[in-house]
Amino acid sequence: MLLHEFRPGRLIVGVSALVVAAAYGGEAADRWSVPPLLVVPVLCAGLTLAGIATWVSYGVRRRSARRRSAESTGAPASSSGSQDMR
Repeated sequence: MLLHEFRPGRLIVGVSALVVAAAYGGEAADRWSVPPLLVVPVLCAGLTLAGIATWVSYGVRRRSARRRSAESTGAPASSSGSQDMR
């Protein structure tokens, strides 16, 4: 059992932020030269991809929840006799 649901949009944003941090860290260590405006296209692309991934995963979760609710034909828990109605 998972502790929480998978959120691909957050993963994509985190990876793009780590790419920017690694690039600027490499420049700080004098390993390579990074253009100062690198952060703008990388983070814009990461946010766009994260938005698309979040939108798709929301649609998938919503569709699977709708399918699960349509498949359950049993009586609801409140009328199954497991709880007293007062």
